[in-house]
Amino acid sequence: MHALNKNRPLRRVLLASATTVSGIVLLLALKPHTGPTVVTDSAAPAPSGSASAAPEASSGTGGSTKSSGGSTKGTGTKTVTGDTVQTRWGPVQVKVTIKGGRITDVTAVQYPTENPRDQQINSYAVPQLRSEALAAQSADIDTVSGATYTSDGYQQSLQSALDSAGL
Repeated sequence: MHALNKNRPLRRVLLASATTVSGIVLLLALKPHTGPTVVTDSAAPAPSGSASAAPEASSGTGGSTKSSGGSTKGTGTKTVTGDTVQTRWGPVQVKVTIKGGRITDVTAVQYPTENPRDQQINSYAVPQLRSEALAAQSADIDTVSGATYTSDGYQQSLQSALDSAGL
């Protein structure tokens, strides 16, 4: 006699339920082989995150804190740090190096690194945003898919740095 005999509908229901529950348990127990690998930009220093440096408090309703400081070297190189922009997932701040009126380097000083997902997203988003800014020579850069909040904060901080530098 066959196990799924039509004369025994309760047996079919129990078997189907057990199979479904087993499948869900196996799916939820599935773990990735390795954790996300964080790729850091060699020109960028380690991000200033939640534990090492407390983000500056936001004043007013603008959502960003003015903390731009510039230093001019004897060779005509100017380094300007943009505003700290508070995003949904954490603060974003960039530092821009300008030489001869051109952006020569953009470094993310702060960006969200609270959890492994933030680290995974920003490990590919920050280098893309940097290369976009260097190519565009402005803050008019594309948003990185999957990192919308970081991209918006990066653009705002970059624009504030460029404004402070007079570009």
